[in-house]
Amino acid sequence: MPSSRATLIGFTAILMWSLLSLLTVASGTVPPFQLAAMTFAIGGTLGTVSWLFRPGAIAALKQPPQVWALGVGGLFGYHALFFLALRLAPPAEAQLVNYLWPLLIVLFSAFLPGERLKWHHVAGAAIALAGTVVLFLGRGGMTFAQDYLPGFAAAFVAAFTWATYSVMSRRFAAVPTDTVVGFCLATALLAAIVHLLVEPTHWPQTPSQWLAVLGLGIGPVGAAFYVWDIAVKHGDIRILGVGSYLAPLLSTAFLVLAGHAASSLSLALAAALVAGGGILAAKDMIVKA
Repeated sequence: MPSSRATLIGFTAILMWSLLSLLTVASGTVPPFQLAAMTFAIGGTLGTVSWLFRPGAIAALKQPPQVWALGVGGLFGYHALFFLALRLAPPAEAQLVNYLWPLLIVLFSAFLPGERLKWHHVAGAAIALAGTVVLFLGRGGMTFAQDYLPGFAAAFVAAFTWATYSVMSRRFAAVPTDTVVGFCLATALLAAIVHLLVEPTHWPQTPSQWLAVLGLGIGPVGAAFYVWDIAVKHGDIRILGVGSYLAPLLSTAFLVLAGHAASSLSLALAAALVAGGGILAAKDMIVKA
């Protein structure tokens, strides 16, 4: 698959992740690990259904332990750490620390065979990160008090985990994307176990909340991981890293459109910075086109 095509496929994952906040708000008060268990189960089930039309695809699950460790560690490890961060630190600050993962993807890509990290990749990522900082600062006051250090540490390790999963997946480019089905189902099982141990059970109360859960499982916590797997294995991972800063920006825009947030000057400035950083990082692709 051409690198440019795989990169564009990866941007569909970023678009789906930008709907995560809106659909999570619409899902009601389902506890986080219960919601993860439900949505990853939906995402994994969708993958297994596709096997009905592709006999033999299930053989993709036969992989060495290191592949399973990377996949399940990436999906479950990232979400568990992120949920922990949200419990131990203010959500806005925790999310800002967590959004170091696109920058880390850009930096980690330098260690991949055949990849060359250029100045405009790093500069583009830094500018897009600045846009994300402006976005979060525009939501109101932020505090990084010492009491919240465990939460910030969890958010940083979550960012490190997702960046590592994304970049290391390139080293297993020959592993078919059907393995993500197994990663999703394993993550659903682990999330269900944690939920039963630490959370009360609270089901969606209305049809619209159930539809939001279904939407999460189909998109941001389902198809997004399949297309992201294709993208990081075959696309330009540096551009994907920078482009990932579109997710919090678009997420805020969708919340504004749905009436859950207000538009602001900081949102416009953040949009300009993220777009500018993305264009700079993709300079080689744009000029080549």
